[in-house]
Amino acid sequence: MLDALQRVRYEKRDHVAYITLDRPHVLNAMDLRTHAELAEVWDDFEKDDALWVGVLTGAGDRSFSVGQDLKELVRRVEEGTATSTFGSRDKPGWPRLTERFSLFKPLIARVNGYAFGGGFELALACDIVIAAEHAEFALTEARLGLVAGAGGVFRLTRQAPYRAAMGYLLTGRRMTAARAYELGLVNEVVPADGLDACLNGWLEDILSCAPLSLRAAKEAATVSATMPLHRAFATRYAWEERRMHSRDALEGPRAFVEKRTPKWTGS
Repeated sequence: MLDALQRVRYEKRDHVAYITLDRPHVLNAMDLRTHAELAEVWDDFEKDDALWVGVLTGAGDRSFSVGQDLKELVRRVEEGTATSTFGSRDKPGWPRLTERFSLFKPLIARVNGYAFGGGFELALACDIVIAAEHAEFALTEARLGLVAGAGGVFRLTRQAPYRAAMGYLLTGRRMTAARAYELGLVNEVVPADGLDACLNGWLEDILSCAPLSLRAAKEAATVSATMPLHRAFATRYAWEERRMHSRDALEGPRAFVEKRTPKWTGS
């Protein structure tokens, strides 16, 4: 799918998609080519029903991603070809992960190092975040005359207490992995050499669940997030409709009664 200049590694194993930002020499900064490649990956991940969960990470042990490639941005600004505000419409890679609001497969961010700017915004767009102890998070855009336009200003204030979120947005300060855990932005913090074992534990638990149940739960949770509770109950969810009428909806209870492990098909 991608040529020798690829910025993203994409692997599929045992119902899991592994997506790796692969520019470790620039701390996995994302240029326009990276976003274009990621769009192909997200398209494939979304349509491949054999993939039940995705893992997003960065190559190397220094950085998940430091966000936008600023050298490229400077060049584009000088050329008059760059504008920067909220969202990625009309830009390479649209819709980017941060705007794929109908992607209901679960995503895990594996953060091993810096998650700054757009890198932090990618992590905020995932469902589960695990981090090495040395990981750091920040939305540094205001210090650069920019804005966290890939959803950082929206998601951070929804996922962390408002005052804490504003403190980071209005200063560009870094937060440690431990602090991100305290704020509920990270699910688990482990030593760097235990990060993959931690990831495997999460994957094992997720893959023990029915894939349609996962998508139904994520869809209902995200779509209803800003609804009044009575409306959330009354809303019809497409993936829940599919789950309700699926083979797996019978397979789970039947396997429990028969005292065996369920055999999920996603159908």
